[in-house]
Amino acid sequence: MNILLLGSGGREHALAWKLVQSHLLSHLYIAPGNAGTSSLGTNLDISVNDFQAIKSAVLKYNINMVIVGPEDPLVAGIHDFFLANPGIRSIPVIGPVRNAAMLEGSKDFAKKFMILHRIPTAKYMTFDLSTFEQGVAYLKTLQPPYVLKADGLAAGKGVIICKTFGEAVDEFNAMLLNARFAEASRKVVVEEFLHGTELSVFILTDGISYKILPEAKDYKKIGEGDTGLNTGGMGSVSPVPFADRSFMDKVESRIIQRTISGLKTDNIDYRGFIFFGLMNVHGDPYLIEYNCRLGDPETESIIPRLQNDLVKLLLATTQQRLGDETITVDPRYAATVMMVSAGYPGSYEKGKILTGEALITDTLVFHSGTRINSETRQTETNGGRVLALTSLGNSLHDALSKSYENADKIDFEGKYFRRDIGFDLE
Repeated sequence: MNILLLGSGGREHALAWKLVQSHLLSHLYIAPGNAGTSSLGTNLDISVNDFQAIKSAVLKYNINMVIVGPEDPLVAGIHDFFLANPGIRSIPVIGPVRNAAMLEGSKDFAKKFMILHRIPTAKYMTFDLSTFEQGVAYLKTLQPPYVLKADGLAAGKGVIICKTFGEAVDEFNAMLLNARFAEASRKVVVEEFLHGTELSVFILTDGISYKILPEAKDYKKIGEGDTGLNTGGMGSVSPVPFADRSFMDKVESRIIQRTISGLKTDNIDYRGFIFFGLMNVHGDPYLIEYNCRLGDPETESIIPRLQNDLVKLLLATTQQRLGDETITVDPRYAATVMMVSAGYPGSYEKGKILTGEALITDTLVFHSGTRINSETRQTETNGGRVLALTSLGNSLHDALSKSYENADKIDFEGKYFRRDIGFDLE
């Protein structure tokens, strides 16, 4: 079968790497892809949000399945677009319809869903311009630090943690009155701060049953010791040592099962991946957020541990036969180190020549912000996050050592990576 994978990051390269291992795959197309995905299939110069161009590509290349990597097209309704077009209605799309994707597309929608279905989460209230003063009053009832979230999608930058009340009010003002995140912050969710350790849990669901995939922990801060600005992710590890059977049983019974049951109760047809952003609070899981797709860079850690045929799993999802499948996971540790451009997550330059990939041994290289120069045919940087290096090892230390050893072999002007990924778990 022919598959079209939408996206251009390390997540998509990792998915492409896994998809091409399936005997069920005839040809893989990636739109728009990157320098890494070009060696696994055919990159198409199409934006993930250009639904008409995607439709044309599906028809032109006789696509049998579409896999949506990033959240933007899902929240914008790409699955609904397929269902509304007779010529492509029968093509299965891996990713939820728009009203289901609102679990990620609206923080307020997600929190209401959690409360309605008794899913443990931080207490909160949502405010807009008309209730600005009430929002300030609510902040006074909370203890620092303060959590403010733009309701809509804000490219992973819409969650702000403020240390003081004054800082929180200033940020609240910037988000609501000054539209810091444009439409995304027309409403702002104010939450209590949960003290604990974060982790990410993933499932694949066909709307009836679900399968739990390997869990992971990612590292968002740009600086070592978890300092500095938030990024899209500087690395990840899987498995997470504290996510033992007892803890995961709580996650499944209190969060996963209630989510699936809630979706059915609310008549929301959800088929695809669900990402649960969790906080371990003294051994009890609390749900921070939903994502309607796999995470990045967590995908680069969990997909190498998944031993199933991914195409077979996705086919079972589209046919609502997922309950017949059994997930098999590599027991080894996976450690992912993200290499980024100088200046990231702020402004950075593109077009830096990337060398050293041929020297990599015993480590997977997943491209993120890269491109092939059309004239020189050299690989260049094309984003803030450039490469993800993932290694497997019998211990977390072994996996990290391999990734760091190989990260030193890669070179591009201004390269940077954190050298303390997994520091809090060893």
